[in-house]
Amino acid sequence: MIETAAGLVLRTRPLTETSLIVHWLTPNLGRVGTVAKGARRPKSPFRGKLDLFYLADFSFSRSRRSELHTLREVSVRETHSRLREDLGRLQQASYCAALIERTTETEATMPQVFGLMIGLLRHLQGQPPQPQTIFAFELKLLTELGLKPDPARSDLYPGTRLLMSALLENDWPMLERLRPSDGQIRELRQFLHGFLQYHLGSVLKARAGALGG
Repeated sequence: MIETAAGLVLRTRPLTETSLIVHWLTPNLGRVGTVAKGARRPKSPFRGKLDLFYLADFSFSRSRRSELHTLREVSVRETHSRLREDLGRLQQASYCAALIERTTETEATMPQVFGLMIGLLRHLQGQPPQPQTIFAFELKLLTELGLKPDPARSDLYPGTRLLMSALLENDWPMLERLRPSDGQIRELRQFLHGFLQYHLGSVLKARAGALGG
């Protein structure tokens, strides 16, 4: 049976000399793994369609024995090309993709998480990489996972608590207007590091690069 979906390429890796594993994030099917047979061949119909953070319509044949399904067709909607023009943007997007993979189950419906990732990519297309972008994503994702931090019950300074509330409650266009101080960034960075470590067991190494070292 062939199924269709719209999805975002979260990660790719070689399977064989000619084939590629493609991990997708979709609104209705959750995270889906597919095998693009022959995708690494020069004349493959998948050529140029399966890069990181491409948004595409795709079809696949579901496997009965594995969580890796057979990719059939791909039609690219958006490449998010500006991400590849700036290492900082790419580091931030890659960390957020890895955090989604770390915190969600395969093929669990998650339209809000899909919308969150799309919103992040659109934000990064037009804004330079900033620490508050990562803080906002972490806070919003934690909220979707039922792990929302409560600013009022934290030991943060009042200004940092207000910043955290703003990051939690506002959408991406509004977040562009925030101008946190260096002290607020340091404090919130440490707070969320501890929060993630407590709830996830460890913090992804890519977080340091996403926050600028």
